[in-house]
Amino acid sequence: MSYKFQRLREKLRAAISSGELSGKLPGERALAKRFHVNAKTLSKALTDLAAEGLLDRSIGRGTYVKGSAPQDTIEGRWLVLCDAGEASGALVTALRSANSNLQTATDVASMRPSFLNQFSAVIDTASNTPEQFLRDLVVRGMHIVAVNREPKSYSMHSVLVDTTLGVSRLGRDLMLAGHRKFAAVEPKESSSIAQALRQAAARYAPDASVDSCSPNEIATLVDHGVSGIVCGSVQDADQVKVYLDRARIRIPDQVSLTAVGFREDSIPCSGYYCSHPQIVDAVVELLKSAPGGRPAVLWLAGEFIDRSTIGPTGSTGSVEELANVRVGGVMV
Repeated sequence: MSYKFQRLREKLRAAISSGELSGKLPGERALAKRFHVNAKTLSKALTDLAAEGLLDRSIGRGTYVKGSAPQDTIEGRWLVLCDAGEASGALVTALRSANSNLQTATDVASMRPSFLNQFSAVIDTASNTPEQFLRDLVVRGMHIVAVNREPKSYSMHSVLVDTTLGVSRLGRDLMLAGHRKFAAVEPKESSSIAQALRQAAARYAPDASVDSCSPNEIATLVDHGVSGIVCGSVQDADQVKVYLDRARIRIPDQVSLTAVGFREDSIPCSGYYCSHPQIVDAVVELLKSAPGGRPAVLWLAGEFIDRSTIGPTGSTGSVEELANVRVGGVMV
């Protein structure tokens, strides 16, 4: 197998150098038949040549000799749906850097079909876009990318924070720091934050308890012993901080406040956040590469940002002090 693969790799290299193979290569089945090898041997040889930089390979597009693949372009005009006051925000500004020919809208109630005809794609960053409006876009065959909005009954592309991964990491760090009573701050109809915390507890602290709540319930839970708070968005964390300040509950002396989500202009607490460039790259990738327009979801892993809101339970220590003690590379 190894000998066949090496011989095939060199035959392919020679065919590319001589110009026998150029541009887009034939399909793998045709190539395998042409060189009298099986598909596994061919795939390994192509992978090696791609690793050397001689070929470009991508799912849905095929295999090209390096430098001959057609350049992706983003054509047409984008309509960006956003909340009031966000039209000049950091996310829309970042999207504009990818496509300067975009228009923003905060109210879709009065939009006529003739108005939508000028757009090639709709980027939905708003928090409460009506489902009926999205359904109509899907029926019209419009390319839609929803940002931080899980797809429900309609076929659309989505860009989401990998909440489960971020919460699991925060739960691990908080549990190893001694926290055992947690508040998962998320919408009433959701339980993803609480579930991710319970999964972390099963591994790191089986005696931990997790309660789901809304921001206005947080002070009551702290009174009942909650010391670790994990929020499902920056907006929830902002509200939680307001209620904690009103109740004169100190961060991180009495409670640790964390969140996962998309990075906003200001971040109220430590957590895992996705940057605007990450979001834009994901949107562009979906509009360029999703084969046949089929719906796809890109989950983004956030980067940890320290705002000194994590401390060990029962201590006034900061996250920097925690960093001095590690177990297996994990903050404790």
